[in-house]
Amino acid sequence: MLDVIGLTPGEEELYRCLVQLTTARVDELAERLGRPPVEILAQLDALRAKGLVPPPGPDPEAPLRPLAPDGPLGEALLRRQAALEAARAAVTQLTEEYRAGARRHDAGHLVEVVTGARALRDRLRDLQNGARHEVLWFCRANPLAMPGQDNLEEFDALARGVRYRAIYEREMLLEPDALEDVERGVRAGEQARVHDRLPVRLAVVDGRTAICPLVPERGGGEPTAAVIGRSQLLDALVALFESYWRIATPLSPAAPPAGRDADGYRPDAEEVRLLSLFVAGVPDKSIASQLGVSRRTVQRRLAELMAVAGVDTRPGLAFQAARRGWL
Repeated sequence: MLDVIGLTPGEEELYRCLVQLTTARVDELAERLGRPPVEILAQLDALRAKGLVPPPGPDPEAPLRPLAPDGPLGEALLRRQAALEAARAAVTQLTEEYRAGARRHDAGHLVEVVTGARALRDRLRDLQNGARHEVLWFCRANPLAMPGQDNLEEFDALARGVRYRAIYEREMLLEPDALEDVERGVRAGEQARVHDRLPVRLAVVDGRTAICPLVPERGGGEPTAAVIGRSQLLDALVALFESYWRIATPLSPAAPPAGRDADGYRPDAEEVRLLSLFVAGVPDKSIASQLGVSRRTVQRRLAELMAVAGVDTRPGLAFQAARRGWL
């Protein structure tokens, strides 16, 4: 058992025998193990070199005592663990090099095709459960496999420190309970933005794996998606996400800013929530439904904020809300 850290089976058996006897002479050990004394002496020298038996004294007939194993064997174990970690890192690097070479010669190693909503949903869950750094999302209306309220893996990942950045298509926010789901994610730590129209559905995990549909959604039938490994194609998808992230409108959590603006005004939490939805381009009717008020109330509150900001147009209010730090 201990041969992995440098003890031969014969040395281990001799040391265990000495531990059990506490003290013993060479002839006693030879008799108990059924070995010639010369073999016992050679193995005792090996155990001394490994720090498990003390050096010989002036009396060659004196009983032998074992030394504690945790010091010398513990050090050997640590060295073995360090060697295994180095070997593991080398294997990982070789695997990446192998996959990179395989992808250059065989596209089958670059893209895996997943068919069916259930298989796609399972793959999305597996990838999120394995995420360590960051997950990127393009969230379009009418999800193919996993509605927002079903994506419980996101909250587990956020709790263990994974960063989430999601861009939502504006049409998606008009679906029932969609805004509520988005706000729940934002409160848990998700960074959310909104854009008028997204080019494709997309999920990227840790910059190493992406999932992207392969066929037009209007075709009907089971969804088919590509799971894409590290490649220039993946780099292009990440660059596409970043380009949309820069121009998308942030969705802010419903919390008031820390200070007041230059005119001494500070919106409350409800006004921040209203402004966040308004700046994201959500229609008045949907804002009213999300806030639990009438459409007329939304219009009145926006008019009041326009008066505070000193503007008479909605685009002017959006500009002033950003300039004054209301969001």
